[in-house]
Parts: sequence; C-alpha cells; structure tokens
Amino acid sequence: MDSENLVSLQDVSLKFGDRIILDSINIEIPRGKVTTIMGPSGTGKTTALRLIGGQIRPQAGTVMVDDLSVTKLKRKELYELRKRMGMMFQSGALFTDLSVFENVAFPLREHTELSESMIRDIVVMKLHAVGLRGARDLVPSELSGGMARRVALARAIALDPMMILYDEPFTGQDPITVGVIMQLIRKLNDSLGLTSIVVSHDVAEVSNISDKLYIISNGKVIESGSPSELQQSKSEWVQQFLHGRPDGPAKFHYPANDYAEDLISYAK
Repeated sequence: MDSENLVSLQDVSLKFGDRIILDSINIEIPRGKVTTIMGPSGTGKTTALRLIGGQIRPQAGTVMVDDLSVTKLKRKELYELRKRMGMMFQSGALFTDLSVFENVAFPLREHTELSESMIRDIVVMKLHAVGLRGARDLVPSELSGGMARRVALARAIALDPMMILYDEPFTGQDPITVGVIMQLIRKLNDSLGLTSIVVSHDVAEVSNISDKLYIISNGKVIESGSPSELQQSKSEWVQQFLHGRPDGPAKFHYPANDYAEDLISYAK
C-alpha cells in the first residue's frame, strides 16, 4: 500500500487522433494534501481529472487511485471507486429542476439506503459547512454563481469521499467569492481529512491554498513542487507562466515570415 500518495499517474500518454494531449507524464498526489495542476488552456489539465475518474483511459501508462489500477477495474468496481470521489464541476452542474436541498440529497438517495431523517440531517450539515443552510429551499436559478459553486461543493462532500476533484473552481467568480471558495477548499480538506486535486490556471489563488503544484504544458510536466519552490524556479517558462508575462518561451507572435519582408511583398 502506498501510504504517501493517494493518486499516481505513471508514464501516462493520451492522444486524440494525431493530437498529443499527455506525453508520458508522471504525477503523484499526496494523501491529505491540496495538490493543484496548472497550465495554459488546452494543455490536458481537465483530461488528467477524467483519467483519475476513469471516464477515459490512457493509450499508455498506469493510473493508480488508492492502490487500485483504474485502467484495469471492471465497470462495477469503477463505480464503487467513484463513490469515494467527489467532483465539483466548473459550471457547478446542479440539477436545475431540483431545490438546493434535493441537489445535495441526490447522491445520498442514489447510492445509500439511509432513512429520510438521516438524509435530512446530513444535507443540513453539508449545507451548513458551506454557509448555505438557509438556502436549502431555493432552486439553482435563484442562486448567484458563487452560491451555486458552494452548493456543488456541498453535494461533492455528501458521501464523505476520500478525495475531491475541482475543475477550475474560481473561473468567472468575483474576488469575494474566490476568497470564500479558497477558504472552503482548504478548510474542508483539513477538517474532513480529504485529498484535494484542483485544476486551475489562477496562479495567485491556488498558490495560497496548495501544498504542491504541477505545471504542465504541451502534454508534459514542466515542473512541480511547493508554491515557494516554484517561485524560485530557474525555468524561464515557469516564471513566464507564474507572472503572466505576455512574451517569453511561450511566444506572443505566431510563427510568421519576416515582418519587413511581409510588408514589402504585399506592397508589390
């Protein structure tokens, strides 16, 4: 049993058609910590979450979760493993026709045989944990974007999972809501003994709550380490990404002919 890491991606490769998404990457997710996978848009961050959840399978390599090889699990075994994972989708993905209470109760009704009184108590506790116990009777259309994310988080922890996957949790949120979600990710991780995997490109936000960071680009892990270690990185690419510089190893200009020659050729 791997007592240190809950999730391990070992030499994982994946491509869609001729496009390489992940190229022999290695990622270790330590138990009980908040680990963030960062990188530019379209570099395979969310794909990594889908591999961990078994929604897709790699062409090469191994995906291990709690000492189980996800790629070798049968359908029933995979479903059992997924019950131990919570997921907060980028959009929240709430059921629009159900109340806040029923959204959080849904996984409990689907996967347990608990009594209605027990389901009620659990839902109230989970909503209280995210500060929305008083919003239980509202429907998603009555919620702000930040409130919807918090309801989604309450639903993600309803079954007391060992791990929560967060797909771009800060996207489109105002600074106050971002602060609230950051605090919830960190506090719930520590108080519930969770392992959290965050996918994001919001450098400042995730650096404040993460124990470990991975930066991936062009299908490869560029660098990993604690936030302070990455800030001291000698990699020009890492420094460009962390500080949002418009030009550097990731070029501002798409490859083209010489500018002066282009102007002259069009003038002729």
